[in-house]
Amino acid sequence: MPPFRPARALAVALLAVLLGALLPATAAQAADRTVRGGRLDWGIKSSFQSYVTGPIAQGSWSLTGGAATVGGSQFRFHSASGSYDPASGAFSSGFSGGVRFTGHKKSDGSNELDLTISRPAVRIQGGSGTLYADMVSKDRGTGRVTSASRVPLATLGLSGIDMRGGSTPIALNNVPATLTSQGAKSFAGYYTAGTPLDPVSLSVDTSAPAGKPAASKSPEQPGGSAKPKGAAGRFEDAAVDWGVRRTFREYVTGPIGQGKWTLAGGAQDGGALFRFPKGQGTYDAKKQALAASFAGSVRFAGAHDLDLTLSRFAVGLKSGKGTLSADVRTGGHTREAVPLITFTAEDFVPKNGLAVLTEAPAKLTAGGAKTFGSLYKTGTAMDPVSLAVAVDAKAKLPALPDLGSEPAPSAQPSDSPAAKATEAATRSAASVADKGSSTGLHLALGGAGVLAAAAAGVLFLVRRNRSTPGTPS
Repeated sequence: MPPFRPARALAVALLAVLLGALLPATAAQAADRTVRGGRLDWGIKSSFQSYVTGPIAQGSWSLTGGAATVGGSQFRFHSASGSYDPASGAFSSGFSGGVRFTGHKKSDGSNELDLTISRPAVRIQGGSGTLYADMVSKDRGTGRVTSASRVPLATLGLSGIDMRGGSTPIALNNVPATLTSQGAKSFAGYYTAGTPLDPVSLSVDTSAPAGKPAASKSPEQPGGSAKPKGAAGRFEDAAVDWGVRRTFREYVTGPIGQGKWTLAGGAQDGGALFRFPKGQGTYDAKKQALAASFAGSVRFAGAHDLDLTLSRFAVGLKSGKGTLSADVRTGGHTREAVPLITFTAEDFVPKNGLAVLTEAPAKLTAGGAKTFGSLYKTGTAMDPVSLAVAVDAKAKLPALPDLGSEPAPSAQPSDSPAAKATEAATRSAASVADKGSSTGLHLALGGAGVLAAAAAGVLFLVRRNRSTPGTPS
């Protein structure tokens, strides 16, 4: 027995070191985290989309609240907010935006089919998950309209997913969804409980709860009021939001265009729109006249010689009418200050230091039609325009829809034990090699994998020392 005591002592010491190194990190991760920013991608039910827009219902769908489209048939809901507990894996997050389906138009102009699904939210606890949503629907048989908040619309299949021990971003990919009995009622009777819906994917950013901010002193301003930015009539903080046209974006990224868009110069992606920031110019509140230029550009590139760049955006307002212009580069040539769209801008007056225009309908100009070649004619409805101008130093521009970070490799359901074991081992190695970039869902698995491997190594060391040297064990 004595010859083996050093091995046992070494094993105990090694395990103590490993536990000491791993447990503090686990404890640090165990604190509840705040979900702030991210997206949920869900097609609801692609066959329902086809039914609505097909020859029977002859209807359409429209987006509300900043929702966007992504891929072939998915809707993107934005600006995640909620909480996440790495210790238990409990997750709760709501998203903004909605989609409205209409069809079966009647002789009086109303629609027999009228269904709105908005503000989806995901709740996960104890290995089970539910997707909730606000629902407004017209009953298929009676035509009675019902409205309900936080309807448990679908159950989520989370087999093979361990939500514990994550950091950021938290990502789930292609999670199966099944219609609930309450969801079936809110779905206006088009589907029964248990019907499979489209899978759900999401990615959200998480952060540790913010501590109490330190008090900071700022120079007091005379009279306690904010100083105007620049000279009277001038402003130095504004933004214009415009998505160009939803169907054009889908054309570019779809099977025909096979392309993408690229933002530069500070332009931001809000999902259903692009934000062009750092607006500067002049504004006369009495005349409601504005002249502003903005930073940023967007380039659309793809197959069939598609290469269009819009930059140096500018907005002019006068007498309740607005024009959005931009430099247009296509075919290797640039046309400057091309008027692209016109829109109505009535009552564009400051309130609390901020003048705001929200989703003003826009129409394509002759110059805009030339920009898009033969795709659209003059007068075609384009995506609406939103404009915000800060005329007060303390005013803050409206928040852009927050899509969060680009998702890392994400967790998705798996029914194969072998696949689960292989995937867990791979994630363990990845989390050790690069804890900063691997998805947060698997950091705890990685720590457990390291500990298990180390323990196995210690066990192997003890067993080997128990063998007689030079003799096969």
